[in-house]
Amino acid sequence: MATTTLDMSISLDGFVAGPHVSNDNGLGDGGTRLHEWLLGPDGSFDDRRLGDLEPADREVYAEMMSTGAVIAGRGTFEPAQGWGGDHHDGVPIFIISRHPAPPEYADMTRVTYTPDVRAAVGQARAAAGERGVLVHGAGVAPRLLAVGELDEIQLHVVPVLLGQGRRLFDDLPAAQVELELVRAQPGREALHVRYRVRKG
Repeated sequence: MATTTLDMSISLDGFVAGPHVSNDNGLGDGGTRLHEWLLGPDGSFDDRRLGDLEPADREVYAEMMSTGAVIAGRGTFEPAQGWGGDHHDGVPIFIISRHPAPPEYADMTRVTYTPDVRAAVGQARAAAGERGVLVHGAGVAPRLLAVGELDEIQLHVVPVLLGQGRRLFDDLPAAQVELELVRAQPGREALHVRYRVRKG
């Protein structure tokens, strides 16, 4: 069964976006700093940048790009302009939302909006096959944890204190979740830490 892995860049004080997130300001004020380890200071990326990354940075990027499906929430997907309808390699994208797709995303053939968390995970796992499922979003993470459908958490801890914005784990259910450290690797601009979610 495909493993679901939450993958997020995060500040040392727990923020995954700066304040004032909007569809025109997808990472909020100052939030692009969290992705400079991969995208560079100008927020752009192409394959030539891979040569500038540390081996650990390249490894975690390759893992993200090897996944066979993506799960996200509207708060991640829509401010990112729907990734142009293709997060990577044409894999299917499942958006967990109580609302149908807005008109600008309704014709994206790889994108499915669904209100049902378990259905989204089931479809994503089936689509991914032997590959993993990439999970993005502070809103989606606690929902998957609540139904026991999040297997791993990978964080790219960036050496910055944002002081305000959107925290990753503000919406967790009131229950302790135990994690097992799988790996910690320093990159050039981030510490890549991967945990397995202990279940049962």
